Amino acid sequence: MSARPDELGPSATALLGDRAYPESQVSYEGTTYWLERSGDGVKRLVAVGDDESVFRGFVGTTQGSDGKVRLVAETTPENALALRSALPWLQPSRFGLHTSVGFGDRLGLATPGHVRALKAVGAAINPVFAQQSVREMGRCHRTPRNVVDDATWGAFQAGWTKPVGGDADHLEQLEDIDDTAAAGFVFYTLDPKAEVDPEAEHADAAAIQRKVEELDWAGLDSDLATFTKTYVGRRVDLEREAIELDEESVLRAIAKYGPSLAHAMAMYRRLMEKGIDCEVEFAVDETDYPTKPAEHIVVVSELQRLGMDFVSFAPRFVGRFEKGVEYIGDIDELQRDFEIHAEIARALGPYKLSLHSGSDKYSTYPLIAEATKGVVHLKTAGTSWAEALRVIANNDPDLMREVLELALDSFEANRKSYHLSCDPTRIPTDPTDDEVARLMDVVDSRQVLHVGYGAILEEFGPRLYQVWNANEEEHYQIIADHFVKHLAPFASYAL
Repeated sequence: MSARPDELGPSATALLGDRAYPESQVSYEGTTYWLERSGDGVKRLVAVGDDESVFRGFVGTTQGSDGKVRLVAETTPENALALRSALPWLQPSRFGLHTSVGFGDRLGLATPGHVRALKAVGAAINPVFAQQSVREMGRCHRTPRNVVDDATWGAFQAGWTKPVGGDADHLEQLEDIDDTAAAGFVFYTLDPKAEVDPEAEHADAAAIQRKVEELDWAGLDSDLATFTKTYVGRRVDLEREAIELDEESVLRAIAKYGPSLAHAMAMYRRLMEKGIDCEVEFAVDETDYPTKPAEHIVVVSELQRLGMDFVSFAPRFVGRFEKGVEYIGDIDELQRDFEIHAEIARALGPYKLSLHSGSDKYSTYPLIAEATKGVVHLKTAGTSWAEALRVIANNDPDLMREVLELALDSFEANRKSYHLSCDPTRIPTDPTDDEVARLMDVVDSRQVLHVGYGAILEEFGPRLYQVWNANEEEHYQIIADHFVKHLAPFASYAL
């Protein structure tokens, strides 16, 4: 991106008051901007420029003095949009094949902590601060525009002046495309998992044949004979081996993924009709069974034939990628899985491999960074929420007990759509202060609280936000320390 902040001189620095966030101060094209927090905790944008015309698009109050004009404006959606226009690096942009990380932020508060982690690691890792799935937005009572705007204010507050991304995550319906495109996202994760047929994993040959014959071949712009001729016997040479596609694996692959390809293409075409500058990821990571190498080849080749231009692919890797905890499975088997999928991505692309449910999977990061040679996207989501609960445990143990009680009571409803192995019966129902402080360090309580965010925010939202806002420095540092551990393994591979 060509836009860069101006150098700050002594006169610009002198503008700041005691309530300013000094990291936020930036000058661009002769105007200086920063964020302040009033005594009651309300944050406001302040800017000083040569005349009122530079503040066109902002809604606030202006006052002239000594040949300068000072703007004071609330952190509203209108002013977030105006700020993205005034400081173009805050406008979400595409990252292509460069190493990237999606941070996720269910609360709209964590971005300054994410920025600290990036600055601490100091590598060329491209951040996607604005990222949330439609499912999570619904549970958090947020809109796509909320997600983009909160990331804008957070990045600005923390002094991030490099490009940012924006991921409309796990889109499943056509109308999801419309809502997220209107908000300004530039990265679209198409997730047709509901259309993937899990029965095809173990169905017998006769059942597979029936499934294949019943596919919507018109929707796939093909027919069974043409498809079979294209793939059966195909050989894909990789760096360490070759994969030869036999009839059984080819038919099973299209029986399993065929309906999802047609649905994904419908979403993709809807997106392309918008005419916006964007990039796409195809994701099947939340399906029941691992994506086999032959399935990877068939799925990607069919998407390419149908005209989808995608930047990344998120397969379902071997083992278990559960929410908020370490990888569960054979790490050597996972390493080989990373390697073969990365080799396929280089042979058929190049395109990124995307690691979803990537929160807290520390053992996996060096492996996928090396396998992909940095052509990778790491996606995290709920771990920022989980770490935010440490602030509650540290500063209001009684509130944390109430939060835990609700999370346990609502667990069966909350766990739907998530892969978990926690046992709620092992969690103390009346924890001591010491036990409260350790809740986020124990798998059972961490997962129960991890997936309970919707019910918890619905019941306790105002009280929780009061604690977070009163202890924001602690919150940012907890987030930063946590994410340094996520980012550091990618540093030497980042490109």
